[in-house]
Amino acid sequence: MEFNEQLKVLRKERSLTQEQLANELNVSRQAISNWENNKNLPDLEMVVTIAQLFDLSLDELILGGKEMTNMAEKLINDGSETRRAKMNLISISIGAVLFLMGVACLLIKSVSVEYIDAQGFLHENFFLIPIAFLLMFSGILVFAITGFKSLRFWWVNKYR
Repeated sequence: MEFNEQLKVLRKERSLTQEQLANELNVSRQAISNWENNKNLPDLEMVVTIAQLFDLSLDELILGGKEMTNMAEKLINDGSETRRAKMNLISISIGAVLFLMGVACLLIKSVSVEYIDAQGFLHENFFLIPIAFLLMFSGILVFAITGFKSLRFWWVNKYR
């Protein structure tokens, strides 16, 4: 049984109107109507409150049986979106650190002193330039890959 049907049945079993249920849950009557007509779904906190109100486990309320419902799919998708957002944040942070380390290498190179010692050897930290460009390129590459993955995910979900 879908969540909307389950909610409607539970409400009617208790002889509650949509208005009365809305008052008990501190939401509008329109919210109850939207949930029962499957126009949208409540957030997780509200699902827990509804389960407590009707003295049901979350499994009974969300699944309403053995098959997976829209509510269960929504909860699973919300969890995977949260994980994806965390991974994107970590990736962007790593990219920013790499890029800033590259900029720091260029700054160190620009303020370092180059000199020729008594034996005629040139002392210069030229190695910082390729390291800086490698770090900056790596940072930009991490940004681009993260962006393309997010864009691809958005595109796939939009036209699924």
